[in-house]
Amino acid sequence: MAEILQRKLQTELEKYQSGQKELSKCLSARQKLEAQLTENTIVQEELTLLELTNEVYKLVGPVLVRQEMQEAKSTVNKRLDYINGEIKRYELQMTELEKRSEQHRETLGKLQQDFQRAQGKH
Repeated sequence: MAEILQRKLQTELEKYQSGQKELSKCLSARQKLEAQLTENTIVQEELTLLELTNEVYKLVGPVLVRQEMQEAKSTVNKRLDYINGEIKRYELQMTELEKRSEQHRETLGKLQQDFQRAQGKH
């Protein structure tokens, strides 16, 4: 009986650890997106300070290429929309992973109690 519980406990622990790794990856990706969001928000603010007659350049590889003001604003706005969408997606994924993690934690607790009881009987 104790061996079976020990295997169940080990399996559940592996699931929990796997979920924690996945949660950590999501958190890291979300932090990168937050940095990109901040950077692009600053670019958007800077573009609003410029007049339509100002020249804007875009870095393409090692070369600066002139870009139309409206095109630059549109590109930054689309990028901000995409980044915000990705942040929301990661937040939902993290919420789901946290729920699963909590379920695994509860299951681990129950299995540990059962395992200790089973060991106490021998």
